Amino acid sequence: MTVGQRVTEFAQRAYEASAALRIASEQQKNAALAKMAELLRARHSKIQRANAIDMERGQDAGLSSAMLDRLLLNEERIEEMAVALEEIIEIADPVGRVIEEWPRPNGMRIQKVAAPLGVIGIIYESRPNVTIDAAGLCIKAGNATLLRGGSEAINSNLALAEVLQDACQAVDLPRSCVEIIDFTDRAAVTEMAQMDQYLNLIVPRGGHGLIRAVVENATVPVIKHERGMTQIYVDESCDLDTTVTLVHNSKVQRPGVCNAVENLYVHSGNEAALRAIVADLQEAGVEIRGCPRTCQLAEGCVLATEEDWDTEYLDMILAVRVVDSMDEAMALIAKYSSGLTEAIYTDNEENAERFLREVDSACVYHNVSTRFTDGGQFGLGAEIGISTDKIHARGPMSVRELTIYKYVIRGEGQIRTS
Repeated sequence: MTVGQRVTEFAQRAYEASAALRIASEQQKNAALAKMAELLRARHSKIQRANAIDMERGQDAGLSSAMLDRLLLNEERIEEMAVALEEIIEIADPVGRVIEEWPRPNGMRIQKVAAPLGVIGIIYESRPNVTIDAAGLCIKAGNATLLRGGSEAINSNLALAEVLQDACQAVDLPRSCVEIIDFTDRAAVTEMAQMDQYLNLIVPRGGHGLIRAVVENATVPVIKHERGMTQIYVDESCDLDTTVTLVHNSKVQRPGVCNAVENLYVHSGNEAALRAIVADLQEAGVEIRGCPRTCQLAEGCVLATEEDWDTEYLDMILAVRVVDSMDEAMALIAKYSSGLTEAIYTDNEENAERFLREVDSACVYHNVSTRFTDGGQFGLGAEIGISTDKIHARGPMSVRELTIYKYVIRGEGQIRTS
């Protein structure tokens, strides 16, 4: 059997299961999510044993510390996944929600009603928690899902998928509401991206190479998160202690994620903030790659190259540039932005409002750490990804972003006469 034939079988089963999910009640979907959380807790030892195999292979293969951290499943992280499922239960059912409604002069009543997408394909790397988050969100939104995780997490993902399928079966939903490709041939990614007869959407989660491979081969609509490149502008006037704390949290708390800051711009009239931020970050172990003015004003900095301003480090490295105005900062932000997250730290409300209005990114912040770009932190429950696109969904994607809509028209025998 070819790779294409094998992927087709998985996609067909998910497609057939989607019909049952489309009409499932909120109570049945929530019961499936509750059972998933219950089985995660009950089978944590089995899941950890599977994960230990992946961790050992990852270490032997020379995976980076950041990749190994994303791969690890300990009891605490398994509990976090179970809690995330329980949080999804608490979200209002997005299916059947009336988005808009209006009457027509002829007496027709029109409603725009949220409806499931159908089958959502998730292609992802390294993070086995995506298996749980993606399936949970898709179930809540009435969608079946076809999962294709990375080879480095194959044992972990299969153990988790078994939990999901058993939970669906336990509440009389088809096991194939969640399907997972159980082999690691990379050709499966291309095949899956072209299953437009069965899949309604693909969400790739991973590195630039994976996302490009999906986008360039896809005949299925794709919503993607291209990369992070989170940026911060420190204005001429700001609260110094607060700003130092915010930049520290944005970079140091977890540097290997997309909402960790990569470029920092500091107004030339705020040298005190520049020196304090640089000193604080250096003490925490961050390497500062600065423009010539940054290197002149603060000690211990490495002179930045042009490449540094367009690099998502995902590491304890930060590019820092002195700017003469907010206009200059916003121009640089626009040049290097991936459209994900940008922030301004200032006590000038007029500047803050202008920044929030004019900067064209999915999430823009005033005096808040950039680390909050996350579905859970937004109160959306777990997220299926963070979209940097501008169609259908943008920013953290939770259950509402996993629905589409249909028009429901009611009448009393109206006919068209023109």
